[in-house]
Amino acid sequence: MSRVVARRVVVRGLVQGVNFRWWVADRARSRGVVGWAENRGDGAVEVFVQGAPDDVAAVERDVRAGPRHARVDAVEADDAEPRAGLDGFARR
Repeated sequence: MSRVVARRVVVRGLVQGVNFRWWVADRARSRGVVGWAENRGDGAVEVFVQGAPDDVAAVERDVRAGPRHARVDAVEADDAEPRAGLDGFARR
């Protein structure tokens, strides 16, 4: 069985109102990882991504760069416990 890892990434900057969550979901789905991206009340976007180590790392690299219309000012990333039962990648 393949190893599964999870990361929690909080992205600050101009990341709400610029389709950031849709862009992250597209990147995550293309890598076959599961999780979610959600707007936080403080203006940040929180991303939880879970899957094969290389795929999770690739999505995290993408999130750190952000889409064309966003501006990523700061990123906090931590290892997280993988969660059972996740299916797909959601925008919350």
